[in-house]
Amino acid sequence: MQTEATPTVRPRGETRQIFVGAVAIGGGAPVSVQTMTNADPHDAQALLRQIGEAADLGGDIVRLTVPDAEAAAVFKQVRTLSPLPLVADIHFDHRLALAALEAGADGLRINPGNIGGPERVRAVVAAARSRRVPIRIGVNGGSLEADILARHGAATAEALVESALRHVALLEAEAYHEIKISVKASDVSRTLAAYRLLSARTVYPLHLGVTEAGTFLPGTVRSCVALGALLLEGIGDTIRVSLTDVPAKEVRVGVELLRSVGLRAPGAAVTSCPTCGRTRVDVVGLATRVEERLERFYREHPDAARPHVAVMGCVVNGPGEAKDADIAVAGGQGRYVLYVRGERKHTLPEAEALEAIAALVEGWGRG
Repeated sequence: MQTEATPTVRPRGETRQIFVGAVAIGGGAPVSVQTMTNADPHDAQALLRQIGEAADLGGDIVRLTVPDAEAAAVFKQVRTLSPLPLVADIHFDHRLALAALEAGADGLRINPGNIGGPERVRAVVAAARSRRVPIRIGVNGGSLEADILARHGAATAEALVESALRHVALLEAEAYHEIKISVKASDVSRTLAAYRLLSARTVYPLHLGVTEAGTFLPGTVRSCVALGALLLEGIGDTIRVSLTDVPAKEVRVGVELLRSVGLRAPGAAVTSCPTCGRTRVDVVGLATRVEERLERFYREHPDAARPHVAVMGCVVNGPGEAKDADIAVAGGQGRYVLYVRGERKHTLPEAEALEAIAALVEGWGRG
């Protein structure tokens, strides 16, 4: 509920639309999932492996750091083979931004205030304008200007927004409006406050994220709490779940987050039990493999039926769950009992369960 102290936010359908490659951002476009490679920026094959994994898992955009001229040359090679649009992450050296644009970057992540003055900003904008490449203004709690920190006393939400809008003004002074903005803090409360405030003060699309969110578990929780709340309020046009982990995990969490708030089509409908001391089969392994197998199937066949699959560890709850699931297995000693539409079919060895479930799902609704 809005209060007098709460800024009036601008829903994502009212933000300006830009394009990163073929991916629309803002203006009511579907919220996209981004990640960033953490492989050596000079190793094209390692970068392409991470980009390919992100694409396979449903990622939409990948960012690569470009710290030097050698990395810019590798960026060009990777761009020609990438299945996803690529954003070049640039700091301090405007020449690297120009090289990345020449290499085919679909987007830039820079802060115009730290690349060396108005002349260099103009040079980058001119090169971006000729290609209509958007620029993301990325402000983090650890990168604020000294005068803004002194005025606010800390990296407050207001300080983050002031810094972002200062950088935006440098691009607007060049009549450039292919812009998206992020104001990332490392905690939930400041992230929420900063994006709510920014949403009320700009029409540009917003890139959501919690910076330095942490390792997989705490980073996932912090990101989902903050980004989920903002997305449910209508704030945010593209997201990155920043984890101290591999890019593939960022994409998986991001996709599942969008599904959970109704902003992406559902994937495989798999439920599984938490396991207990009665379990005599590898429920965790089977449930994970079932999800991965079905996710691949649905990416290749997006219109296929999505029957509810249950992977249960024992016969205590397994038969009851089977009555509600379309396809279910309940574990025993190295084997599973298979149920289809609540009817017990037969017992199969543990090693055959994955293929049996996959075959039933892939043929579901065909007769």
